[in-house]
Amino acid sequence: MNFDEIIDRKGTHSAKWDMMDKLYNVPAGDGIAMWVADMDFRPPACVQGALQKMLDQGVYGYYGGDTGYRAAICWWMKERHGWDVDPAAIFTTHGLVNGTALCVDTWTEKGDGVVLFTPVYHAFAKVIKANGRKVVECPMVLENGRYEMDFDSYDALLDGSEKMVILCSPHNPGGRVWSEAELKQVAEFAKKHDLILVSDEIHHDLVMPGAKHIPMAKIAGVEDRLVMMTATTKTFNIAGGHSGNVIVPNEKLRGEFNDKMMGLGISANSFGIEMAEAAYSPEGAAWVDELVEYLDGNRKIFDAGVNSIPGLKSMPLQSTYLAWVDFEGTGMSREEFTRRVEEDAKIAANHGPTFGTGGENFLRFNLATPRANVELAVERLKEAFGDLQ
Repeated sequence: MNFDEIIDRKGTHSAKWDMMDKLYNVPAGDGIAMWVADMDFRPPACVQGALQKMLDQGVYGYYGGDTGYRAAICWWMKERHGWDVDPAAIFTTHGLVNGTALCVDTWTEKGDGVVLFTPVYHAFAKVIKANGRKVVECPMVLENGRYEMDFDSYDALLDGSEKMVILCSPHNPGGRVWSEAELKQVAEFAKKHDLILVSDEIHHDLVMPGAKHIPMAKIAGVEDRLVMMTATTKTFNIAGGHSGNVIVPNEKLRGEFNDKMMGLGISANSFGIEMAEAAYSPEGAAWVDELVEYLDGNRKIFDAGVNSIPGLKSMPLQSTYLAWVDFEGTGMSREEFTRRVEEDAKIAANHGPTFGTGGENFLRFNLATPRANVELAVERLKEAFGDLQ
């Protein structure tokens, strides 16, 4: 796969490239889109082939007979993550933001609290608030340049109205791969407060060399309250297929989620299912291995460049392709460092405060783009903050 190929996505209804002018005042002509978490790479040939087969057949009717699809998911989870999945536990949603919303709707009521370890993926809070629930923030602490969960302080932040906790594993935006000990602490926290534990593991395939992702489903003692969320969309850059999996090990919870899906009339998108089944294959696995190696190279170039600018610090990335850059050391206001990135460097990056408490001095940069774009972004950032050199 040639990840260096520049694919012009402008004018293709790409949120990442066609909306940055409107949302960030970064001009489409010479701006660099580094915000939305999708990649500027084509998916593997096996995925393209599955779509071509659908086009050649030319009839786009209702999907049926998902045995092969479920088998592909089970094969992938066992082969890549050592996790045995019951095919009957798999529910297909319209992506994992939809999956999160369905979990909130199934197991909480209006006014209930949902716990988030912040800063964290901004869509969680949006969905919680839109459903009339309360976001209960448990801020993480920075220790030796990376996030740690501070469970000694969290009990006092809860008031008993909480019914659910959502974990982002691996963590977005900090890129942490949680250790087994940390996952056990999360499980104990959920049990102590009688919370449904939703583990969003959408980035679990994008783990840098030297790190090892552990599915929450492999942590003992959490099965009665655990809901796992996974997807092909982030791994294979097929988010437009709007397909995600909510995997519910416990039969009682499974029945409750099934009732919610049925009650809302939700059924899967055939394009997303066909792409997912094709992606979860040996060919797809080989492509992911190449992708991670390339992303690791981008990460090293970006971090070296950004960390050479006085006052800027890129958090060490164990997973995802999303760099989380701290600008606090510049002494600048959030408005000023953001202006320099957007107006001077002409880079669209996600604003830190949208990720909750702890994100105030950060911007998130998407590195899943041809290396030339990453190198250009580093050059522009050095120039934009040249007075600090």
